[in-house]
Amino acid sequence: METKRQLQVGELIKRNFSLVLQQEGRYIYGDEALVTVTQVKMSSDLGLAKIYLSVFNTENKQAVILQLEQENSRLRKILSQRIRKHVRRIPHIDVYQDDTLDEMWQLNSLFDKLRADKQMGEEE
Repeated sequence: METKRQLQVGELIKRNFSLVLQQEGRYIYGDEALVTVTQVKMSSDLGLAKIYLSVFNTENKQAVILQLEQENSRLRKILSQRIRKHVRRIPHIDVYQDDTLDEMWQLNSLFDKLRADKQMGEEE
């Protein structure tokens, strides 16, 4: 269970890291990929931010995540310029790929196929 302060700092980082990606994203991973911040989880001491990203409009999603990891210090520096007045310590950032929307899309297409094949049973 996250504390109120963890949730507040997580939301602050989520909003500001999204803006950092808008500014610096095209220089890191190009114009075609679309990256969105889905969630930020803070450690209990607020020293680490786990940032979950959804990557769209590209086949090689892991390559985008690797490029962001290579630019980690640059992204942290830009993020620190945005949030330094709101937090005492700038947290280290780790980026992770969030596949939740991809999995949801696959499940919906599977259910649609089962409905089309009339294998879902009778619906009321």
